[in-house]
Amino acid sequence: MKESYWGYWIVILGVFVLMIMLLISNVTTTNTQDYYLIKEVTEQAMVDAVDLSYYRTSGELKINSDKFVESFLRRFAENVSLNTYKVDFYGIYEAPPKVSVKVTTKSGSYNVGSSSESFDIVNKVDAILELDGKATS
Repeated sequence: MKESYWGYWIVILGVFVLMIMLLISNVTTTNTQDYYLIKEVTEQAMVDAVDLSYYRTSGELKINSDKFVESFLRRFAENVSLNTYKVDFYGIYEAPPKVSVKVTTKSGSYNVGSSSESFDIVNKVDAILELDGKATS
């Protein structure tokens, strides 16, 4: 009889460890996916926001900050639901083009025993747009 109780405790412990591993795996996978999504969307929004008329006249890159924010939010909203994310823009410089974006993920709360835990994951991306090659005169 004693040995069967040990078997029950080992099964319960295994289920508990499995639940903890699934919880941690879900949070870290979401963080990795969000980082790469933010990185790609930032790069494409910066390319969309390049002021071509200024580039043609001076040969230097310059972005339009309003166009960048609009393009970033549109592209980001196509891939995720914005009610679980908080997007902050800071340090947007038009010439030379540099942006800083902070995205906070509002994750759901997890109940463990009698306490409730929630994780807010913050991803910060700084991007600089450079021109490869030399400008022809």
